[in-house]
Formats: sequence, C-alpha cells, structure tokens
Amino acid sequence: MILFPAIDLKNGQCVRLEQGDMDRATVFNLDPAAQAKSFAAQGFDYLHVVDLDGAFAGKPMNAQAVESMLQVVTMPVQLGGGIRDLKTIEAWLGKGVSRVIIGTAAVRDPALVKDAAKKFPGRVAVGLDARDGKVAVQGWAETSTVSALEIAQRFEDAGVAAIIFTDIARDGLLKGLNLDATIELAEAISIPVIASGGFGSIEDVKALLQPRATKLEGAIVGRALYDGRLDPAEALALMRRAAAA
Repeated sequence: MILFPAIDLKNGQCVRLEQGDMDRATVFNLDPAAQAKSFAAQGFDYLHVVDLDGAFAGKPMNAQAVESMLQVVTMPVQLGGGIRDLKTIEAWLGKGVSRVIIGTAAVRDPALVKDAAKKFPGRVAVGLDARDGKVAVQGWAETSTVSALEIAQRFEDAGVAAIIFTDIARDGLLKGLNLDATIELAEAISIPVIASGGFGSIEDVKALLQPRATKLEGAIVGRALYDGRLDPAEALALMRRAAAA
C-alpha cells in the first residue's frame, strides 16, 4: 500500500482545489521543488503531481515546475495533466517522470493509452475522475456519459500500470475517501487501483489497511498533509507496521 503525497500545480505554485474548481484554489507553497523535497524528507516513497493548468489547456503548462522537482528528488514521480499525445508522453518519460497519467485522452482517444502502454510497459496510468459515477474530462470542466468502470474495462490486458480513481465530490474537502466505490471498481478489473479524493485523516489510513482494501495499490493525499490534519510520520509508521505484520 502506497501513500502518494500530491502536488497540484497552478501558475507554477502548489495549490489544492475544492471539488476540482480552479476558482477555489488555496496556495500552499510558492516553491514546488521545496515541497517535493519536504515530502521526500518526510519519508514518502512516491510523488503524485498534477499540472492543473495543463489539464485545462490540453498541453503541459507547468513544465518548469515539474522539471525543478525532478531535479531535487530521487523518488519516483507520477504526473498527470495535459498529457494528450505520444510526443508529450515520450518527452516526460525522457525527462525522468516514472509514470504518466492519462485522463481526458483515455476517454476520447483510448488507442493512445493502448499504444503508450505497449511502448512503455508499466509507465502509463489512467486517471478516471468521476462525478456522480460518470467520468469528467478537460480538467473536470466537462462530464462525459460513460462510467469509470466502462472506461477501465477498455484497458484490461492493455498493460496499463494503474487506474487512479478520484471522487470529485469529495476532492479537497477532507470528508474521507470513497472507498466503497473505489474498492468496487478494483474488484471488477485486474488493473491496480489508486484511491483519490477526500483523504482527511489517520482514519483514512486505517481504512486502507482493512482486509477489504487489500486490492488497492494505494491512495493519494493532498490537503490533509498541507493543513496538518494528517501527520506523515504517524501515517507512514502505521503503514509500515501493517506491511511488516
């Protein structure tokens, strides 16, 4: 079970949104590289980064900030936001990103995901962000007519490394992960699933360590780390004790 600290980038700064609304952004750090170093020093093993501006623009918009982070941490980094073609995927993987996350293009261009997963085994994840069960695209500005499960099933046997499932209604609100929906998705497919949206406290860590959540690869935590509701040392110690048991 991996706990992924999240860095969301807007205008080169670390922010957290509420329910994916760009107008409800709180700036937590002006220096993304410093934030990445801080998470590494706290003992996290894997970093989750999203280029929010890129998600809306359909192309990378915070490349300088991402590159600055890649230069200062050695832990693997997964990156999403504005990754819509093979050229962008190749560029990021070539710069040191361990895993790219394809969201909008997974809905609109599933062939891209399949081609990329075949070309870069284990290095392509799919981001499925759901609002009332339906997947949202274009930086969550538009809601599609298809469910997360329908899209996830398209990529069975395609070599996709993980599905990152976000409950938009909970994102940034600290109300707790939607584990019921996430586990239901994980049990319906063979691709590893990562929970995202609403992580609020140490209780979410305990819930992830329950037997019913064993199919999950991990969870993404954002605002709870930034505003001190989750003590990283306590969370990581709990997870390591569980892994050693």
